[in-house]
Amino acid sequence: MEAAVTNQAWRDKRRYLWLFSTLTMILPIAAWQWATATGWAWLWWLGPLFVFGVIPVLDRLSGEETENPPEEVVPELENDRYYRYAVWLAVLFQYWAFLTAVWVIGTHSLPWYSYLGFAITTGTSMGIAINTAHELGHKQPRIEQWLAKIALAPVFYGHFFVEHNRGHHVRVSTPEDPASSRLGESFYRFLPRTVIGSLISAWELEAKRLARQEKSVWHWSNHNLQAWALSIALWGTLLAWLGWIVLPFLLIQSVFGFQLLEVVNYVEHYGLLRQKKENGRYQPCRPEHSWNSNRRVTNIFLYQLQRHSDHHANATRSYQALRHFDEAPQLPGGYASMILVAWIPPLWYRVMDKRVLEHYGGDLDKANIQPGCREKLQARYGDLIAAH
Repeated sequence: MEAAVTNQAWRDKRRYLWLFSTLTMILPIAAWQWATATGWAWLWWLGPLFVFGVIPVLDRLSGEETENPPEEVVPELENDRYYRYAVWLAVLFQYWAFLTAVWVIGTHSLPWYSYLGFAITTGTSMGIAINTAHELGHKQPRIEQWLAKIALAPVFYGHFFVEHNRGHHVRVSTPEDPASSRLGESFYRFLPRTVIGSLISAWELEAKRLARQEKSVWHWSNHNLQAWALSIALWGTLLAWLGWIVLPFLLIQSVFGFQLLEVVNYVEHYGLLRQKKENGRYQPCRPEHSWNSNRRVTNIFLYQLQRHSDHHANATRSYQALRHFDEAPQLPGGYASMILVAWIPPLWYRVMDKRVLEHYGGDLDKANIQPGCREKLQARYGDLIAAH
């Protein structure tokens, strides 16, 4: 009876707010329309201005949301198809914006600073769309897995579908994971390591899977090849339609988009390490192995990606049912603001290194440390480490 009352009383207050995630998809359309109507060149840069300027302010003003849905209502939440359709809608808006943006570049003459700003705005939206692909890629229905690959096609980063699900989720918060950043490692050292490492890992994972089925790695069922084929078809169609003039735009938005994914990866597990058990295997991933944030606005726009601990513990759990854990280490801000900090390594170290050490009680051996950085960390945080 008590469970029934709880189920009846609890309602998802953010049910319709999840649709706001589609707004970030159409930032290129808004930028084009407003910049053209006003003549203000800075509006071509609307994407980064909104995401890294407006959202952090809204996060600060709105505070945190730590409420968890009662476990009794989770099955109902998971089975409510509305939440699935909300994510599908984001893919539709993504392609509306992407195709419009490329058409604008192919048919309008812009000064270089507006061109660059519009490419970055588009890359911002397409980078956020990778999170849409992330939510879809964890689901079992084939339609959602294909939608994930379609959402990854504009940034030409389709191998993320393979590497994230079967690589990162297995090796997360270990030195072997190319998508887990290390204490003392700057984002700019992490970026080439994760881009190259993730690509190699995705190819090897598919090669092993297909070998078990006695198929060639070049078989059409290779998920990497499927995803890359979608990108080739999409970019090829746009080049045939609008000409080579759009190629620099496609490349810029792609690079900015996938580095946005990787800077989020950098933030999510910085310095955190799963300890090894006596048998040499790593302990299961627990809440303390992911940095979390409960900032309301960023969580709405990112389908609660910031509740990352629960996501790693329950990868197929849908965004609307993800939970906050008190024991998970907390970031001082939402992802939108922490990305800005990560782009400035000295500031990042100042904000985060001490937090990592405090999380482990000053024990450096418990952290995932960048090779060659131990002495520097000991010199800088000697008192905290000595206290251990």
